[in-house]
Amino acid sequence: MGLKGYVCKRIVYMLVLTFLVASFNFILFNMLPGSPLEQFMVKAAGAGRLTPETLASLKEKFGIGKPLHEKYFLYVRNMILWDFGESYAGGASVKATIMDRLPNTLLLMGISSMLAIIVGVLLGVIAAYKRGSFLDTATVTTSLGLYAIPIFWIGWLILSVFAVQLDWFPVGRILPPGFKPADANIFEYMAARLQCLVLPAFTLFLFSFGGWILLTRACVLETITEDYVVTARAKGLKERTVLFKHVLKNASLPLVTSVALTFGFLISGAIITETVFAYGGMGMLVWDAIINVDTPVLQAFFYVIALLVIIANFLADLIYGVIDPRIKYG
Repeated sequence: MGLKGYVCKRIVYMLVLTFLVASFNFILFNMLPGSPLEQFMVKAAGAGRLTPETLASLKEKFGIGKPLHEKYFLYVRNMILWDFGESYAGGASVKATIMDRLPNTLLLMGISSMLAIIVGVLLGVIAAYKRGSFLDTATVTTSLGLYAIPIFWIGWLILSVFAVQLDWFPVGRILPPGFKPADANIFEYMAARLQCLVLPAFTLFLFSFGGWILLTRACVLETITEDYVVTARAKGLKERTVLFKHVLKNASLPLVTSVALTFGFLISGAIITETVFAYGGMGMLVWDAIINVDTPVLQAFFYVIALLVIIANFLADLIYGVIDPRIKYG
């Protein structure tokens, strides 16, 4: 089977897996006690927020009062059409709410993840090369220490020092207090966003880069003593070339999987970090949805995350063949 056949096979596999994920999502939320949607509709109708026509439309759309199998087919249809319904808490479209919060999370998670991956991989390679030295011991100890500290404690400590004591950055949110985007130009707006982004991104970086150091170090140690590495050094290649072109490339398959999954979960945000910094992203949205039992938001969130992880795994499998020619698609 060539690459084309493999891609077709994986696409079919992804479609089946997506269907199973959607089915599990439906079963999970329908096992919850009571019916949050029916409760929401009753409250909204009683408060005058829903007209009789809108109420009848919602009942038809979500299959209220219909058998479970009919509700299931309506749910699958809505997921395929990306019609996630309306939020119980605010009544706004779930899809519109997600699209409003998503850029904030992608910015925060993208910057912190990229920095953590780059710094962690570089330090992990150096630690493996200097294995047994003081640098290796200090790097591993620091990584384990930072990874073991609860992230909310790191966030509170950073807030206390840099926002409260030194007053260098705003305490939280996506824009400084009193800042009016309508009165600012693009550069002032970007500077204001960056000012609020530094502390939560730094918190996520401190919490996650240690894991990349440990993973990279373990992968490099498995390959650094291989015969081809000894041959490369015997040919007189520079040590930097040996480390990054020969050792790291052949040790990078587990790293590729971790990177793919990291970017697959970008949309999920960092619930604890965004809550500590009151950062208006997907993590804060999910936290509010959990508190308010906002089922449509949670269903949409889990469904989209599952899709992204499935796609990330597929891309990682394709990248494997580019990195390691020994891997055959079949």
